Amino acid sequence: MQETEVIGKQLPDKKFSAGAITATIWKNNGTSKRTGLAVEYNTIKLDRNYKSKEGTWQSTSSLRLNDLPKAALLLNKAYEHLVLRRQDASNGSFNNSYNSEEEELAI
Repeated sequence: MQETEVIGKQLPDKKFSAGAITATIWKNNGTSKRTGLAVEYNTIKLDRNYKSKEGTWQSTSSLRLNDLPKAALLLNKAYEHLVLRRQDASNGSFNNSYNSEEEELAI
C-alpha cells in the first residue's frame, strides 16, 4: 500500500488553508495522449467550508468577494510548493518537508 493511501482511499499530497478557504493538491496518474506513456500530474481543488442551517459542515467551490484574497494566497502557496518540489526533483534530491500535512496560514 502506498503512503498516500489509507484503506483504499487516496489522501491529498498537500493541503493549505486560511480561515474557511482550503487549497488541496492532489497527485494524479494518467496516460499522455501524445506519447501514450504513463504520466503523473497534480490538480488543485479550491473550497470554502461553511456550516449549514442544520449545523453540519459543508463545502463549496463558490467564493465570496472577501474570500478572493485568501484564495489567491493559497493558490500561490500551492504553486510555490509544486515548483519547489519540481526543482528539488530535477536536482536529484527530495525535500522531505513536502509531506501530506495541512498547513494553516494566519491571515
